[in-house]
Amino acid sequence: MSDQTQQTEVEQPVAAEEQSAAAEQPSAPVQPQKNGFWDKVDRWFGITKSGSNYRTEIVAGLTTFMAMVYILMVNAGFFQGVIGSGGDEGYGAAYIATAMGAIVGTMLMAFMAKMPLAQASGMGINAFIAFTLLDVSTGLTYANTMVFVLLDGVIFLLLTVTGLRKKIFEAIPAGVRHAIPVGIGLFIAFIGMQQAGIIVDNSSTLTGFISFNVLGSGAFMTYEAGTVGGMMPAIVAIAGVIAIAVLSKKNVKGAVLWGLLGSAVLYYVLAGIAYAANVAAAEAMFIDIDIADPFDAFVSWGNNSVGAVFYEGFDFSHYLGTDGNSVGSLVVVLITSAISLCMIDMFDTIGTLYGACSKGNLLDENGTPIRMEKMMLADAIATCTGAIAGTSTVTTFVESSSGVVAGGRTGFTSLITGLCFIVAMFLSPIAQLIPRCATATALIWVGVLMMSSVTKIDWNDAADSIVAFMTFMVMLLGYSISKGIGMGIITFIIVRLCTGKVKEISVATWVIGIIFLATFLISSV
Repeated sequence: MSDQTQQTEVEQPVAAEEQSAAAEQPSAPVQPQKNGFWDKVDRWFGITKSGSNYRTEIVAGLTTFMAMVYILMVNAGFFQGVIGSGGDEGYGAAYIATAMGAIVGTMLMAFMAKMPLAQASGMGINAFIAFTLLDVSTGLTYANTMVFVLLDGVIFLLLTVTGLRKKIFEAIPAGVRHAIPVGIGLFIAFIGMQQAGIIVDNSSTLTGFISFNVLGSGAFMTYEAGTVGGMMPAIVAIAGVIAIAVLSKKNVKGAVLWGLLGSAVLYYVLAGIAYAANVAAAEAMFIDIDIADPFDAFVSWGNNSVGAVFYEGFDFSHYLGTDGNSVGSLVVVLITSAISLCMIDMFDTIGTLYGACSKGNLLDENGTPIRMEKMMLADAIATCTGAIAGTSTVTTFVESSSGVVAGGRTGFTSLITGLCFIVAMFLSPIAQLIPRCATATALIWVGVLMMSSVTKIDWNDAADSIVAFMTFMVMLLGYSISKGIGMGIITFIIVRLCTGKVKEISVATWVIGIIFLATFLISSV
């Protein structure tokens, strides 16, 4: 008998014994396959797999929405004067356009990247468009600027798909990269202080600080500058910023929104006190309270914003008809503005992705955010669709970190945030009641948050520190983010040339620097 036969004979009784023993054991209950709708959603988003649950994801989505919904009011205030006939029509169109951009961008994050991050019109980028490109002297229209936003999205999309994003990122000197968020923070905070009347015009020094001196003003409660009524917007804004800081310190969810709404309430309370004092001028503090049909905003958006980039945006006749402008300057403006927008968008997005994902352990073994390319692709597509909708560059919001901290781990968090923005679209008449000094609190606070990047600048290196300093100071005092970036890059090139470190200047840096230099020489923007 062969060894194989003997082995078979031995194995057979053993197997029989095991089967008998198994038969004596009670069978484990068969777990039914979960195929319900919510079970499928769970598996698709990976909610349970990520260690989260529906309740946590919903709370996180609501938290993110509360933290960033202020952008609807801020952006509408920025662009209301340049859309359609302005006023209520412009506000409504800008509000809906901003909401549409947020919905599309956030839903892309939910379903394409499946990440707990939200998108909307980026702070800083919107200020660049509203207060640099749309400056009266440039001759550019609102629809023209949407072309710049569209180009930004297309460039960002191509850089992401081709993998050139990393090379462009490395071409920007470190001093400039670190200074960009600082400069943007100072810039938008300055705008907020102007809106609130904290910083005022001064014929001698160009700008000055509001006067709180009421002695000898003649009328204690008038709305004139330098009187109690005139300083009320400034008081409201300062109180609002302090409130946001306190709420943030106490880890209150949606601190910015609560601070903004609280400022609005304070504004009307103070206005009521002034009005009760029988001061006619105090009526200037009141907004015409007119709760319009919310669908009027959709009508205005349809008539003035959506698609304007195609049927009006490429008509640059107004720009070419403005003194000092030419076809050559238009080409340079198109290139440099698109580059500036793309760089701001790219740096902002990358920084936000790393910062937010690190808070939720959403990094891979190399310290890179998981599904990074999909998130960047979602950002680029959202920018393109945002331009079509008629809003400024859509980017990933740093406030998404609040939802991640609240426990959000999947795209279901973003889905909840996107659904909240859908509801918010119908609240434009109520949002319009928020005074500018209240929305200014959000601008100032975001400026505070962005200043943290100043610690990344190497102040012990004279060559790098001057590059960073020129970048954010020109942004602030020159009232232009693009000019600040350009000045920083040009300064970097000159310093490296003068110190014999030409090899540190890459070809891409040379090209970008020359383009910006040409802008300074022949363009009014």
